[in-house]
Amino acid sequence: MKDDLSCNRKIKTNMKTGKKGGKRLNKRQLTEKLQDFFSAQPGKTFSLKEIFKSLRLVTHPMKMLAIDVMDEMAWEDYLTKVSDSSFRLNQTTQVLDGRFLRKSNGKNSFVPDDGSDQVFVSERNSRSALNGDRVRVELLARRARHIKEARVIEILQRGKDQIVGKLRVERDVAFLVTPENLYVHDVIIPKRKLRGGKTGDNAVVKITQWPDTDHKNIMGEVVDVLGPGGDNDTEMNTILAQYGLPYTYPQAVEQAAEAISAEIDAEEIARREDFRDVFTCTIDPKDAKDFDDALSIRRLNGNLWEVGVHIADVSYYVREGSVIDKEACKRATSIYLVDRTIPMLPERLCNFICSLRPDEEKLAYSVVFEMDENAEIRRSRIVHTVIKSNRRYAYEEVQQILEDNGVVDGTGMPAPPARKGGYKGENAENLIMLDAFAKKLRSARFKHGAVKFDREELHFDIDSTGKPIRAYFKSSKDANKLIEEFMLLANKTVAESVGKVKKGQSGSASNGKNASRGQSAKTLPYRIHDNPDPQKLESLREFIVKFGYKLKTAGTKGEAARSLNKLMDDVEGRPEQNVIQTIALRAMMKAKYSIHNIGHFGLAFDYYTHFTSPIRRYPDLMVHRLLTRYASGGRSANKEHYEELCEHASDMEQIAQNAERDSIKYKMVEFMSDHLGEIYDAHISGIASYGIYCEIDENHCEGMVPMRDLDDDFYDFDEKNYCLVGRRRHRKYQLGDAIRIQVARANLEKKQLDFTLTD
Repeated sequence: MKDDLSCNRKIKTNMKTGKKGGKRLNKRQLTEKLQDFFSAQPGKTFSLKEIFKSLRLVTHPMKMLAIDVMDEMAWEDYLTKVSDSSFRLNQTTQVLDGRFLRKSNGKNSFVPDDGSDQVFVSERNSRSALNGDRVRVELLARRARHIKEARVIEILQRGKDQIVGKLRVERDVAFLVTPENLYVHDVIIPKRKLRGGKTGDNAVVKITQWPDTDHKNIMGEVVDVLGPGGDNDTEMNTILAQYGLPYTYPQAVEQAAEAISAEIDAEEIARREDFRDVFTCTIDPKDAKDFDDALSIRRLNGNLWEVGVHIADVSYYVREGSVIDKEACKRATSIYLVDRTIPMLPERLCNFICSLRPDEEKLAYSVVFEMDENAEIRRSRIVHTVIKSNRRYAYEEVQQILEDNGVVDGTGMPAPPARKGGYKGENAENLIMLDAFAKKLRSARFKHGAVKFDREELHFDIDSTGKPIRAYFKSSKDANKLIEEFMLLANKTVAESVGKVKKGQSGSASNGKNASRGQSAKTLPYRIHDNPDPQKLESLREFIVKFGYKLKTAGTKGEAARSLNKLMDDVEGRPEQNVIQTIALRAMMKAKYSIHNIGHFGLAFDYYTHFTSPIRRYPDLMVHRLLTRYASGGRSANKEHYEELCEHASDMEQIAQNAERDSIKYKMVEFMSDHLGEIYDAHISGIASYGIYCEIDENHCEGMVPMRDLDDDFYDFDEKNYCLVGRRRHRKYQLGDAIRIQVARANLEKKQLDFTLTD
């Protein structure tokens, strides 16, 4: 600090700038002063105000000249522009490690490990690096009026050794053509290594020889022929293979599952709390086969009710370290493509033994709540149970029962009191009571600061061949929210039972009591969600001002969340609703798994985990095992091991979501290929330097108007204001604008829809 002050004093003493009558600095002199100022204080970020004050730049012309000089210094990488109004000395090394991203247009880029901005890598400087490779680059000297560039000097690790593409077999040799031609050199396959593959077949190829200084081509051999391109099963398996996801189940794992008995031992039932005589039901999508959660309800004495959230006890059947467990851990999640589910567990377990099917005795791990008629929880317990579901409901069936008894979806109001003769529908009273509790829990959650995002999702009806015959969008209704609220409550309660430690105790799960001494919580995988990105939130605030809305970006987490919710309420039903919701979602951080709890911003929970879906999520299975361990007095689990498992689960969740999105894109393009030339009302859903993304209002299918088709003017991309602006006519295309489009092209191989604008 003393050095900083003496440095500033020295600079101030030597400066004669800005004051009226003082010597005015020219550009060269000011550049030298700025270099001295920043180099004397490396690592420190300065605002413009601090810089002007330290260098005694008091006149407007000198301040403007200083800003121009610093912008040039940032362009030349001498400085780093931290924000629009702050700079610091750039101490980035000239040699960096990171990930290589190859693009079909040759505009490759390098993503540094340190989180700094991507750097352009031309094809001639790529050194045969392939998409996803870890590389070491050297930053090149910045050329005048050119962007920053890098040159690959070493390939540290290949991203993957298997590539998916389409075979082209010629007389003497065969090739693999990759999607979007992401590999600059052909993948050559000796004909004896084709495994029967033919031209047009999709295949998985293992690389046997990478490019080096002596040869340019990639050599490989076919490890699996997925089938003829265009076939539905082939294309879905191709999507999975491209992400390295499994599309078959190992035989050894299937055999191990077949060997598991479905019979429940009488001694095991005796060890558990018995709920077989309590009304219990499952509520799931109509095409679901794996039922991993059920709800029970019964009236206790007075105005108290008991609600049980019963979760399939997968940990009883899948032992840690078994062949089934190792495969489940590797997969980490079930994958939901448009027309199929790739389960985490073998079918015998997920659809039969563990699934809480109606009229069958099943083992469960349960969170049981005693609550009054205001949904205030008086006490809760976490216990192993045996249950017997009375009824399997689809969401649509429960929704119909609610509406038949006076519930109006979306109002947040429960059913009115029953008329003479009671409520209409099988088990209607129990379902209506559960709905009433859920609505009170939901209201309390939003009052506490949970963020409200009810987004519609694109769905397809498909025929027996997998061809989409209808596209439509679904939103969450009261029946869906009923289940959601009780699952959230159970997950929160479980997390608190371990993580919320009283002074002098350590978290355990023995009926909510803490048994062991110590002051730190035991290891548990939490589902965490960080606060929104401040810069993106500020960009949202600046954007919505144009529409007359306000947003509070400072203050507590609760205040920010409530301000977001007010914004979502204000825009509901307005033309700008979709665009504002989209930008707000982009400001949100991604939820992930970690043993280091920071709370969940979106739900406004200080403690939250995943407990309610062990059939389809591995972290839930981890939580079940740890709860059982701690309830019996076990020591805290190894933190490093469980953090590694959490990171793997988070990574696999993201990969699975990418595959799911690709399957939706494929079906969207396939569906719209039957509608070429047709005109639709749409709105602009995205703006990029290369075109306009448009979403059709009728069915939510999204395509792009390429920049090359906007030939009436030269358009500049205004990233901050999410728009394209014409240079001559000043026509503006802005996010959320209503437009008319015509379906021009549908490329299934690239999963790409092209639109043109109509008048």
